[in-house]
Amino acid sequence: MELSAQLFSSALLWVLGLLLVPVYGLAWRWADFARLQRESVSGAYFGGIVTLMVLWLLRTDIQPGIVWHLGGMVFLTLAWGWSLALLGGAVAQLALAAAGVHDWASVLPTLWVLVVVPASMTQVVLGLVRAFLPKHFFVYVFINAFFCGALMSVVMVTSTVILLLLAGHPWAALRDGVVSLVPLMLFPEAFLNGAIVTVLVGFRPQWIWSFRDEEYLKG
Repeated sequence: MELSAQLFSSALLWVLGLLLVPVYGLAWRWADFARLQRESVSGAYFGGIVTLMVLWLLRTDIQPGIVWHLGGMVFLTLAWGWSLALLGGAVAQLALAAAGVHDWASVLPTLWVLVVVPASMTQVVLGLVRAFLPKHFFVYVFINAFFCGALMSVVMVTSTVILLLLAGHPWAALRDGVVSLVPLMLFPEAFLNGAIVTVLVGFRPQWIWSFRDEEYLKG
């Protein structure tokens, strides 16, 4: 989902922007750029960013200032890790702003609900699955990709509602205009991320850094 800056006060936009600084500082510090070069997959990574941009151009207005489209951050996080996913999502958002799809200030709230929170929650789910569930190919695909894709629809809507409530928007309007649409968002997001991850694990496993043959196929 994307949120217009017009839905927020200038003060809240400043807070959202300042809070992004340490998050992206960590993402930059932890990003494994060397591995991208070492494994010759930088082209695939940038291709993933372009894929996000295309997905985010296929959009529909839910309410004035609130736009829904597929997220795709589950795929990007499973493929390249939390740090590179955050950086890739930011690049895609800034590129869309530069192209005039939305204004620059709208990048601040949108990064939170579309990139930072979904990528972080995807990483949390991945860690929990590794810790508590069997190391099996179908567990990886169905839980980390399909189920997590559906879950991230709920996460994005929840993040959107929380931010808009903090901005002073009434709960009744958000409940009827945003929350009520969650069931319609679950399947597309689950299918998109699940299908992409399944295909890449089968044909380009080197592009999915969170998947290891020795862990999920030989264990």
